[in-house]
Order: sequence, then C-alpha cells, then structure tokens
Amino acid sequence: MDLVWSPTDIAFRDEVRTFLDEKLTPELRRSGRLMTSVYSDHGASLEWQRILHERGWAAPAWPLEHGGCDWSLTRHYVFSRESTLAGAPSLSPMGIRMVAHAIVKYGTQNQKDYFLSRILTGEVFFCQGYSEPEAGSDLAALSMAAVDDGDDLVCTGSKIWTTHAREANWMFGLVRTSRAAKKQQGITFVLIDMTSPGIQIRPLVMTSGEEIQNQVFFDEVRVPKTNVIGDVDDGWTVAKYLLEFERGGGASAPALQVMAEEVTAAATAQPGPDGGRLMTVRPSRGSSLTPASAPMCWRFSNTECWLPWRAAATPARRHRCSRSSRPNSVRPSPN
Repeated sequence: MDLVWSPTDIAFRDEVRTFLDEKLTPELRRSGRLMTSVYSDHGASLEWQRILHERGWAAPAWPLEHGGCDWSLTRHYVFSRESTLAGAPSLSPMGIRMVAHAIVKYGTQNQKDYFLSRILTGEVFFCQGYSEPEAGSDLAALSMAAVDDGDDLVCTGSKIWTTHAREANWMFGLVRTSRAAKKQQGITFVLIDMTSPGIQIRPLVMTSGEEIQNQVFFDEVRVPKTNVIGDVDDGWTVAKYLLEFERGGGASAPALQVMAEEVTAAATAQPGPDGGRLMTVRPSRGSSLTPASAPMCWRFSNTECWLPWRAAATPARRHRCSRSSRPNSVRPSPN
C-alpha cells in the first residue's frame, strides 16, 4: 500500500501549523490541555471560534455556500490532527456540528438566514433539549407537552442532563405535540429561545464540583411555530438526521492517534518490572517505513502487540505490509 501526501497537502499542513502557532495564545492552549471531555472552557471555546471564523475555518464541514470549506478528506484530517497537536480548545458541538446541519436540510430559508450566520459568530449558542427524567435511552418516550395555540406551541415539562443550559441562549429540542400508536410519531423538533418567560434552570452538581449539566423546567413556555424545524409531528425524522452528525459527523482518528502517541512517549520513558522500559516501540517486520511513520510493535513485558501505526506528521510515506504486521495480532515475544 502506497500512502503519499501531495505537495498541496504538505503546503496546507504548513499553513495550518503557522496559523496555529500565531493564533493560539498560552491561555487557549491551556484550555485545550485541560479538557476532560468534548467540551473545553466556555469562554476559551467562544474565543477560539471567533478566531477560526475570521480565518473562515470555524465550520469546515458546512456546505460552502453557508460558510464551510471545500476541503478534501485529507485536509479535514490534517486540520484536526494539527489542532490537537497544538493544544487547541474544542468548539461546542451543539451548534456548528449538530443542529446547523438539521437547519441546512430541513429549515426554512428564514431559519437558515437567521441562525446559520449567528451560529458561526457565536452570537447564537445552542444547548440540546432531548433527555427527560423518564426518557433517557428510550428517547421516544419523551413527554414534554407542546400544545397548539394559534401561532405558538405552549411547552410544559422538563429536560435533564442539559450541558451548558445556563450559557446557551437557544435550545434545540424535541417535544410531544400529539399521541400516536407509535411513540416516535407525534414528536416535533423545535428551537427554543432560552430567554423566554417560564424557563427555569437548575444546575446538576457533579462529584468534581462542576456545574456543567442542568435540568431545565418549562412552564407554559410559548414557542412560535416559525421555530419548528421540519414538520409538526415529524421531529423524529429531523432528530435521526441530526444523529448522523452527533455520533458520526466527525473524525476521531486524528485526535486518538495524537493521544496514543502521547501515551507511548510517556510509557517508553517509564521503567519496567524487568529492569528495562515499561514499553518499547519499534517498526514492524517487513516495513519499508522510517521508525516515525511505520506500523509499530508495542512491547509490554513479554507480549508484543503489532499495530498499523502511522504517524501523520510524516507527510510522505510508502508502506508495504508483511503478514507479521497485520493489525491487532498479539503473540508472545521471542525474548
């Protein structure tokens, strides 16, 4: 198998590195380094989004006409990996990576015109209103009522585990607009202004003392029907489409590779029980790659784990696999 980066890809990588070196302040890098989940510090995330938006890189996966980038898969990979290596904080996924795609596909022109540009700038910041106290993994069991009243839906109920509900000024959520034989029917996808009268937010304190998630209570909150995405009673269709981006719309491999490299660097520096190192790493047999880019053999004690390791920091490489370097094969070390 031949893996070769083009001169254009290498030039793009260098452009991204230069941008990150110039724009990532020590405070932003610290926020990225201290991340314990997909969320970084709220203020740092918005500041980094502002910087990326100025460069035109805040939402590279969006359609070009709405502010996205016409990037190849390679460029998406390079940008993700270099951002992780540089310690950039993440952007909140709720707006840019999730609900924006539902608005693009199912929203009206007025909804696209109002929300998409404001999501990019951070003026509109979304939280997600799906789970309820009695509807978590069985989301279709949700019961938050939305009663038809002229031009509005009047919403009463609660949502739980709502991340950044206190920071958000908008929520995208699912509400029950009718009862049907099939519980997935009668659900409507709505956008709710979090400054509307009748909304109360109670933080859920984590064992760490953090107050990131919340329970949100709605007491006859009026939501204009113009804020319905898709059709009334057909919100399940919109939610399924959004799920493609919530659970499958991003590339995890670049960040996982960076984390694996950091674990490798730390483990190879630690003493092992036999007087050697806790982990040793060397290129697989039969590989024509340099040590920095070859599939690697990770050796723990008396066991070797052969993995198809390729360090993407090396832009051009040629790789011919032998049988001994097949991924995920584990066998005793010859000592």
